[in-house]
Amino acid sequence: MPELPDVTVYIEGLEKRIRGARLAHIRLFNPFLLRTAVPPIGEASGKKVLGLSRIGKRIVIALEGELFLVLHLMIAGRLHWHGKNKGKKGGNTLAFFEFDNGTLALTEAGTKRRASLHLVQGEAALRAMDPGGVEIFAVDVAQFASRLKSENHTLKRALTDPRLFSGIGNAYSDEILHRAKLSPIALTGTLSEQEIQNLYTAARAVLDEWTQRLRTEGFPEKVTAFREGMAVHGRYGKPCPVCGAPVQRIVYAENETNYCARCQTGGRILADRALSRLLKKSWPRSIDELP
Repeated sequence: MPELPDVTVYIEGLEKRIRGARLAHIRLFNPFLLRTAVPPIGEASGKKVLGLSRIGKRIVIALEGELFLVLHLMIAGRLHWHGKNKGKKGGNTLAFFEFDNGTLALTEAGTKRRASLHLVQGEAALRAMDPGGVEIFAVDVAQFASRLKSENHTLKRALTDPRLFSGIGNAYSDEILHRAKLSPIALTGTLSEQEIQNLYTAARAVLDEWTQRLRTEGFPEKVTAFREGMAVHGRYGKPCPVCGAPVQRIVYAENETNYCARCQTGGRILADRALSRLLKKSWPRSIDELP
């Protein structure tokens, strides 16, 4: 799923291409993409783009008449800029946004259609779509600590909760926790002041570094959660870049948490619901028990 660094670079790329342009027409190819009926989507046609912004992992396109197009790419949604050359509709194409200077295509890989498009009118309606998470770069460490400890959750859950923090998902939470040398299942209520400071510093550093890195790639045509250069996310079994121990994982539903046992959990291998139940007594308890 595109997270804060990816969405930031998407918005910067779109600013250069469509800010000030006029949206001639929106062509929808999937009836489930549009999640609002009022105002009707046709109201957006002919309106000029006034600006772009981000709400969490959502991309907001501000139009004349206090209209806002809100795109949530979810896991597999992606944007493609075709310029004056109109893109060809493929099986994964959900919509074309046709501007007077080019076409923006929205695609979604796979068969599950989770990406969404909302058209809302007025600042109040737009604010109602904000789950309330704070921006990491807009708070100091005290405010960060207050939000982090407002509920007693695991660090992984807290960082990825859009009601607590804005724009952080599965991939970058793994990277942040590895940088901070903290266990993904540590409870927020048990952290020391120094650990909170380390987590705050790590979050800002990781998100800033990856935003800067993605900017060098231009318009983000190939957004992926598994990027070369990540320390642990998507690197199960590969050596940790810090200590060389094999990266571990916890698998749940369609996601997994990646971590380094030596750097983050004192050598302890965290139980995986499926595998640990299957292996029972054979489940390794520490990194030193691995073959």
